[in-house]
Amino acid sequence: MTTQAIRERLHEYIRFADDKKLEAIYTMVEDDIVKELDLWENKEFLQEMKSRVDDFERGKTQAISWEEVKSKAKSIKV
Repeated sequence: MTTQAIRERLHEYIRFADDKKLEAIYTMVEDDIVKELDLWENKEFLQEMKSRVDDFERGKTQAISWEEVKSKAKSIKV
């Protein structure tokens, strides 16, 4: 089964699961969820973002607008 198929089946399962099952699933993945959501508390992540902004401001790297990002994402065929 592909990762996408697994993801879809899990989404569907979670949509209709009873409260007890949802709490059990959440307990299993809670630590991972918290780690991913706390990026703004992660010093390595913040340093990397600062470094990238500094590079952009010094003209060392280029960036594209949010509109260009969205346009490119929409044009990708899956």
